[in-house]
Amino acid sequence: MNGQTERAARWMYQGLWSILVNWFCVPNGPPSLPVRGGDFLDNFQPDPGFMRYLKFYFWLALLAIDVPLTVTWLVLLLTAPVVGLLLAPVAWFIIIAPDIVAFIAIHLRYDTTWYIMTDRSLRLRRGIWVIREVTITFENVQNILIRQGPVQRWFGISDLIVLTAGGAVTGSKGEGGRKEGTGHRGLIEGISAAKAVELRERILQKLRASATAGLGDEAHAGAASERLMSAAAWTAAHLEVLREIRDAVANSRQRA
Repeated sequence: MNGQTERAARWMYQGLWSILVNWFCVPNGPPSLPVRGGDFLDNFQPDPGFMRYLKFYFWLALLAIDVPLTVTWLVLLLTAPVVGLLLAPVAWFIIIAPDIVAFIAIHLRYDTTWYIMTDRSLRLRRGIWVIREVTITFENVQNILIRQGPVQRWFGISDLIVLTAGGAVTGSKGEGGRKEGTGHRGLIEGISAAKAVELRERILQKLRASATAGLGDEAHAGAASERLMSAAAWTAAHLEVLREIRDAVANSRQRA
C-alpha cells in the first residue's frame, strides 16, 4: 500500500510541479550571483538525507494518527460489517490523503530550496507562493555556527548558521526561516556534515583574508595606518626642535 501511495503521490507531484513552474513562474533552477571569470561558484541544494529526515518526522506523526484510525475501522468492520464497508472510503481517504499531501509538501520544500556561494557572498532562496531570497556578503559576517542534533547525525546532515552584525541564535529550531528576513541570520539547512564544515572553512578563509573581518573598521584602520606612517617620518632633528620649543615655553611660564 505504501508503495502504491508513493507512486500515486509522485505522479501527482510531477504534474503539480509542472503547473507551478509554467503557470506560477516558480524558478526551476538555482539563483544567480555576479561572478567574474575564474572565480569560485557553487550552487547546491540540501542533501538527500534532509528529505529522509523530514519524512522520518512525518512518518512518526502519521503513525500516531493512522494506526488508531486503522484499528478503529477494523474493529468497526468486524463488529458492524455493513457500517464498516460504508465508511471504508472515508476511512481510507483519511488514512491515505495525508500521505500524498505530505509527500508533495516535503518534495516541494526540498526542490525549491537553493543555495549559491561565490568568493564574496552567499545567497539563499526558498519558498513557493512567497519566494524569499537573502544575500549575505562575507564582509558582514560575524560568526558561523554548525548545528547538528542527534536525529540529524543519524541522517548525516547539519545546519550551517551564518550570523551578520546584530544577529543572534535562539534555541528554537523553526526560527531560521523567519530570522532570514531581518538580514541578521542565514540558515543553510539539511546539508551534509562534510559540506557544512567545508563551507564554514571557506567563509572563514575569506574573513581571515580581510584585515577587518567584516567589522566595518576600514576607515579607522586607514587613519591609524596614516598616523603610524606620519610618526615614522619624524627624524631626530625634528624631535630636537620640538624639545627646544617645549623648554622655551616652560621658561616663559616660569618668568611670568
